[in-house]
Amino acid sequence: MDNLDTSSLREALQQFNQQEFYTCHDLLEALWMDAYYPEKTFYQGLLQIAVGLYHLGDRNWKGSMILLGEGISRLRDFQPEYMDINVSKLIQDSAELLNKIQKSGKEELEVLTFKLPEIELIMQTEI
Repeated sequence: MDNLDTSSLREALQQFNQQEFYTCHDLLEALWMDAYYPEKTFYQGLLQIAVGLYHLGDRNWKGSMILLGEGISRLRDFQPEYMDINVSKLIQDSAELLNKIQKSGKEELEVLTFKLPEIELIMQTEI
């Protein structure tokens, strides 16, 4: 990954953690379109979780469940960490949220509040 990609990914992660999911989507989509496997699959998983959270903000029950589920599935092979991201924690937090959304039902989704996942970076130490 070159410096431009690293910079764009860091910006996307920052937008994700600030719950700016639409902007995050745009940044990740640009990375995804230019990537090759395995990064392409990784970016797509992050992208789908961000879009799922965007749908949740719009109270789109079905859309949030579908995209969160697809994103979680795509990220499973990248555990425990990938590209300095704690993937296991993101999957765990997203799966807990997905479970809560599924149990809420469409009608209850309107009144519930949710703790949204954040992306945790793993600090690499120099040897």
